Amino acid sequence: MRIAIISDIHGNYEALKATFEDIEKRNVDQIICLGDIIGKGHHPKECVKLVREKCEISLMGNNDRYFTNLNNIDNMGEVERKRKIWNYNLTSDEEKEYLRKLEFSHEFYLSGSLVRLFHATPWADDKAMLNTSPFREKIKMFLPTEKTSSAIADVVIYGHIHQAFMDRFNNKTIINVGSVGNSWEVIRNEKYDSDDMEETRSQYLILEGEYGAREYEKPFSFEFIRVTYDIEKELEDSYKNIEKEEYETELRSGRYRNMKLIFDNFKKNNVDLYE
Repeated sequence: MRIAIISDIHGNYEALKATFEDIEKRNVDQIICLGDIIGKGHHPKECVKLVREKCEISLMGNNDRYFTNLNNIDNMGEVERKRKIWNYNLTSDEEKEYLRKLEFSHEFYLSGSLVRLFHATPWADDKAMLNTSPFREKIKMFLPTEKTSSAIADVVIYGHIHQAFMDRFNNKTIINVGSVGNSWEVIRNEKYDSDDMEETRSQYLILEGEYGAREYEKPFSFEFIRVTYDIEKELEDSYKNIEKEEYETELRSGRYRNMKLIFDNFKKNNVDLYE
């Protein structure tokens, strides 16, 4: 069975269309979405519609939860309050209800391995586990919580951080699928950087193995895919976006909108950025 796993679309319709077109060429049996269908981009309705048509399973991301309610807006600063109301008003009541009912996690056996999927971590949909996080933190990603089954996972697959990567330790595999609509690289240095197009393409993952099998007899493989899409077409009507400048920067450069915050966090954790 071939399973495509996408995540973090963030209202980017052109990226999502190009990704599904690529998936259709690869003889995929099932598509799973790990959440954050909405938030940031100005085409959430189109993205929700397409995900509902194409994805057999969809999980809830923090943006899907956050922008489908108006909780605590009176206690927010003016900028964040406007941001939340703008995103909230981009979807219909029916679409919000669909997003609110999405599952937190999903799991299955594939060629002997217990694979567990969630948006960010098995305990919360808005906590970041980075590729630079220490092993003592990453190992928690495989442990059960009240939001999962009681088993310890062999493979965990998630989104949220918008950076595709894979790591192995303790006979376990941790995979981030990257982002379809808002990919970026936070470890940046002008002296060493490749072309921005290396990072601004849509990213997703394909798993292949014997679905449901608890024996290790059949092969298990995974493949990272990057898809070029028409960024400028996606931004044609970005004047509608309340975060126009920040959104355009992220799509065109593959840089998070607040790189100073990223660099400050790396410095706190003694991560060497070749400075």
